[in-house]
Amino acid sequence: MQIGFNLPVSGPMASAEVIANIAQLGESLGFDYLTLTDHIALPDTSTPGYPYSPTGEFYTPDPGHRVEQLTTAAWVAAKTSKIRIVLAVMVVPHRPAVVTSKMLATIDVLSGGRLVVGVGAGWLKPELDAVSTTPFAERGAVTDEYLDAMRVIWTQDRPVFHGKYVHIDGLLTDPKPVQKPHPPIWVGGESGPSMRRAARIGEAWYPIGSNNAHLLDTMPRLTAGIGRIRELTRAAGRDPAAMGVVYRVKRHGQPAPAATDGCRKLFTSSVADTIEDIAAVHAIGVTALDFDFEGRDATKSAADMKKFHHEVLSRI
Repeated sequence: MQIGFNLPVSGPMASAEVIANIAQLGESLGFDYLTLTDHIALPDTSTPGYPYSPTGEFYTPDPGHRVEQLTTAAWVAAKTSKIRIVLAVMVVPHRPAVVTSKMLATIDVLSGGRLVVGVGAGWLKPELDAVSTTPFAERGAVTDEYLDAMRVIWTQDRPVFHGKYVHIDGLLTDPKPVQKPHPPIWVGGESGPSMRRAARIGEAWYPIGSNNAHLLDTMPRLTAGIGRIRELTRAAGRDPAAMGVVYRVKRHGQPAPAATDGCRKLFTSSVADTIEDIAAVHAIGVTALDFDFEGRDATKSAADMKKFHHEVLSRI
């Protein structure tokens, strides 16, 4: 079981010093990977309809003050030496496929093969309307085609790809990624289209349990979700046993009311419950977990990471 943490890239902690210090702390504490989120332009409102919290608000303060994901990934790669760098997730329609493939390959090369490409289609229409050159309604099709094009670019010496949104015909695009055939792709999302995308091309399915439209916040719900991804992977002609499951934990170790199915929400209540939940989700097929220590204060976040290491990481 790999354990990761969410690196602060927004709000009052989004500074070069804090980002580097927290990344280096996580590496020294033995976390396997860190994650970086991806937003470029957000509505000027405290409640923009965030799908992963009960209120629709972002968990971190001032979410619109945010450093760009891929630039930050390169910065973090230069400030660390062994921790893996996970895009969690990159909104694929934000950036043209050919340019993105080059940026990701460059990060993988310069980091010594430490990049994991978490991907999603995006959900925030005003942002995608402002940033993307393709229609919001076509974001799923755009994501699928961009990913197919990027995999061709990463693996062919003179890549040729002609689709609706991407055209490249034998141009040189080196360097290729260090990791072969390309960096691992973790596919985020809990909806049917997202799960089918994961089943078709993903090394791992990467859900968040708190999506109000597709809850995976209890053991029965997560077990059922893993069963579905296994079925979809088999239907896609791939080995279900080879599909990883990476679960994002937005909040942990805090009291919470029971979920709407009557069960205790995963990773709520005590430290002992968190440790038990790590073992339980591993037993049903979860291969990696990442935890969130973001907040308003770098000192508190660092202290929380050290406490988590002492109370949890050292005991699993």
